Amino acid sequence: MKKLLTAAFALTLSVALFAQENNESLATPDPTVIGNDAARQALQEISVDRYELEGSWNAHISPDNGVIGVRLFSGSPMAKEPLKGEEDVEDSKVLGVKVEFFRRGLNSFFVKSARPIPIEGITKTVSVWVAGRNMDHQMYLLVQDYNGNNFELYLGSLGFSGWRKLSVAIPPTPDGEHGIIQSSAYHGVKPGLRIVGFRIDCNPMLARGTYYLYLDDLRAVTDLYDLQNRDEDDINDDW
Repeated sequence: MKKLLTAAFALTLSVALFAQENNESLATPDPTVIGNDAARQALQEISVDRYELEGSWNAHISPDNGVIGVRLFSGSPMAKEPLKGEEDVEDSKVLGVKVEFFRRGLNSFFVKSARPIPIEGITKTVSVWVAGRNMDHQMYLLVQDYNGNNFELYLGSLGFSGWRKLSVAIPPTPDGEHGIIQSSAYHGVKPGLRIVGFRIDCNPMLARGTYYLYLDDLRAVTDLYDLQNRDEDDINDDW
């Protein structure tokens, strides 16, 4: 009987540890294993936007649901670490979004770049620092692939206090023709992924009054192996 209880306890513990590790991997995707079908990679974390330029991002909500405004503020998440070699780069602003709802309901609002932001290489993950004011709204990343097809990827819930880094993995195409296309022998050399912005789907019970959202330091982990190892005398397929 004692051996049976011991075995049951060990099995329960292993399942709990597996679930914990699985949840952590979903919250912080590992770029080294995403779409890794090549023998070599040259992964590099790059800055997509630090939100330092006024007017580079816009916000929109249906005029039937409320009004929205966007502006820059001085500040930065204390837990954020600068990119290697970019410790002295200006990074003192955050993007603030203010929504004033007319009534509770199934509301969504968008925060979009003035123009889609291209990322070189094969993007593995995208992350952004968010202060969501502990409201259980749902945040999505909006991207566009090489063919101009639009996709949305779930970033997570905004039901937390203070700043938090939200990350999402960019799913690799299963066959080179479906899903998010970032590279192909039939494509040129221009970047295959573009960041369009974000969509926030509001919890209908919480979408009332005034809501504040802050964003900072949009980054990506991208594989630059093909770009870094391209022969200098090779001709670009961009004519």
